[in-house]
Amino acid sequence: MNSDILKLQNGSDIRGIALGDNKNLTEREAFLIGASYAIWLKKLYKKESKSLTVSIGNDPRLTAESLKNALSSGLNTKGVTVLDAGLCSTPAMFMSTIFEQYKCDGAIMITASHLPYDRNGFKFFSKNGGLDKKDIKEILENTTNIQYIKAPAKMNKIDLLDTYCEHLKGLVSMCKTRPLEGLHIIVDAGNGAGGFFANKVLKPLGADISGSQFLEPDGTFPNHTPNPEDENAMDSICRKVKEVSADLGLIFDTDVDRSSAVNRFGEEINRNSIVALASALGARENPMGTVVTDSVTSIELKCFLENTLGLNHIRYKRGYKNVINKGMELNNCFLAIETSGHAAYRENYFLDDGAYLAVKIVKEAAKLKKEGKGIDSLINKLKQPKESREYRIKIIANNYGEIGDKVIKNLKEFVDKSEDLFLEHPNYEGIRINFNGGWLLLRKSLHDPVMPLNIECNSIKNLNTAMSILKEFLSDYPELDISML
Repeated sequence: MNSDILKLQNGSDIRGIALGDNKNLTEREAFLIGASYAIWLKKLYKKESKSLTVSIGNDPRLTAESLKNALSSGLNTKGVTVLDAGLCSTPAMFMSTIFEQYKCDGAIMITASHLPYDRNGFKFFSKNGGLDKKDIKEILENTTNIQYIKAPAKMNKIDLLDTYCEHLKGLVSMCKTRPLEGLHIIVDAGNGAGGFFANKVLKPLGADISGSQFLEPDGTFPNHTPNPEDENAMDSICRKVKEVSADLGLIFDTDVDRSSAVNRFGEEINRNSIVALASALGARENPMGTVVTDSVTSIELKCFLENTLGLNHIRYKRGYKNVINKGMELNNCFLAIETSGHAAYRENYFLDDGAYLAVKIVKEAAKLKKEGKGIDSLINKLKQPKESREYRIKIIANNYGEIGDKVIKNLKEFVDKSEDLFLEHPNYEGIRINFNGGWLLLRKSLHDPVMPLNIECNSIKNLNTAMSILKEFLSDYPELDISML
């Protein structure tokens, strides 16, 4: 077993270093993974691999073409027909298994999402949706039975992105030629793959996209990280919306499976707010429906979803696939969304698609403008915590998993004996504690020797009191670096 290739797994994705002296994702690994994916698809569909078709697309990273050729070569050796979608988005790649003109058996997106330009990776799909962790593990483990050979790649080019844009425009147009006439929308693609949304979706529908920025694909991401969670990225688009007096701002991550928004006042609609907005956009068609979120959503959001919108809220685990899979389990769930901006609607195959969410936002914004309102009016009853902090506490020990489990177990026992702290029920991840005026969540990282800590409160006084209690408890563990607290 090549243990190094197993280290490329990152949850339900594959990610590695593709540039520089410390590369661990090269053409060799891509070839082996491509061939192994062909074997996995053959097993899934119970048919010969020579009858399979797989599409491959990429974001603008510098290593995309070499990795694509190697992936294709690996697939080709198993007889798979490969379609080259070129610069594309992750959601569009899944849709290549749905669109009638392609009907692919599988799809691969070459991307490392918001990670630095020297990273790259792969996201995989079948007709059933994105692959899970166990599927990725199987594909990587089976590479040990494959021999690496250098062979030319055979791919047929397709215009998948154009097909996808026509699909998105159809969701907005409702038989009108220019339904977005009079709406000024700023798009920030961060030089990732999302620039198409401004030029190929919004502009043809009549929107004014002047002031949109960083639409040109550039794999070095020279302006800011393409990530709606990045403070610099959000600050940049907020300033631009105010500067040009736009009605709305939209920001995408590198591969467009995430998005967030900015209202007409230049205020970000992000994290809890984007969850609230996405929920409000589907609440009318899904009365008393369920929204599944990740574990770090606020008390105020839960109140908004349940008391204002009349929905049911389930706060689940971190990790967009965890959230989506939980949503798919539930009959009444219409939206599974992580605070990072991964939003998956049941109506859209439970596919986390930043452009699809953007379409829903834009469509509603056009209606609201005729009433003299902005998209912010949908969530103006959402309250925000006055104080919010996020820390990443490093675990300085090789057995970091055991240390994390021990801390959480002992903290639960500590809280049970306290008169001022209360455990949240139900809770699916780490330990969530309610206290006077707020809450905190301490959990193990999905992949790293770290314990993330989120804390929100209605006053700095109550926050400091809770932090003081927690810090005193954590100081008994020398394996934890709590210097940032």
